[in-house]
Amino acid sequence: MKRKTSVTLAPDVARALDRFVGKTGNRSAVIERAVKELIARESKRQRDARELELIDRNATRLNAEAEDVLGFQAE
Repeated sequence: MKRKTSVTLAPDVARALDRFVGKTGNRSAVIERAVKELIARESKRQRDARELELIDRNATRLNAEAEDVLGFQAE
């Protein structure tokens, strides 16, 4: 079930949105899609940052393990 809300936009943003959706377009659908994409992108950025921090925290050990494994490979 959708929930009604009110959004206030700067005049130039409102005009650009109206041009984007055209005469038969649906502002709400465009705004909803944009917000979903923003949330997904920000969630991925936060997840990537957490993973990078974890890798950085363990880099010395991980690099040592990689060097050890490479030592077993034939030349």
